[in-house]
Amino acid sequence: MLIGACCTDVKQVAAADLPTIRGLFRVLGFERTIGNRTETAVALIKGSIVAGIPLVRIHSQCVTSEIFGSVRCDCEDQLSMALDAIAAEGRGVLIYEMQEGRGIGLMAKLRAYALQDRGLDTVQANEHLGYAVDYRDYALPVAILQSLGLRRIRLITNNPRKVEAVELGGITVADRVPCEGVPDSHARAYLLTKKRKLGHLLTCV
Repeated sequence: MLIGACCTDVKQVAAADLPTIRGLFRVLGFERTIGNRTETAVALIKGSIVAGIPLVRIHSQCVTSEIFGSVRCDCEDQLSMALDAIAAEGRGVLIYEMQEGRGIGLMAKLRAYALQDRGLDTVQANEHLGYAVDYRDYALPVAILQSLGLRRIRLITNNPRKVEAVELGGITVADRVPCEGVPDSHARAYLLTKKRKLGHLLTCV
């Protein structure tokens, strides 16, 4: 996982108003080219973010939870809580990255699920398949925050590595805002693994 670098080749490729159930947001599309592939992310912006220290969430895609309603993880809960917090405050940024399964992709994630059904935890399953525990690269979201003119933020996360990535990119995390719900029984073991093996700051398990 690359946590310290910031890419300078990021470019904004789209912008539009996005009326939602939580009110009006502005959605911006960003991309960067790495070799022969293009990485994309969107920034969902609520209100004015130029004054004060805005709330920010860097969120990785989770099709199984956010589309299909899986309760094997807490991803959809975290997405909803972050958007609720930003909407309640009336301003903030949510960056949504296409890094399914901590960067291994949807098909590999489903194979890891099958191994978890047989008793492996999320870390062991990734390693059994020959993957690193976490492939996510936060250079693009850090570059997006910089392009938005943000130098101090309040980061909605339970993951200290995200805090480290943002600060290594030259943005001060003035506050880490926890993002915890009440875990479903199906997600409890997964969250315990994130806490014990990945260092996530969780009090709900």
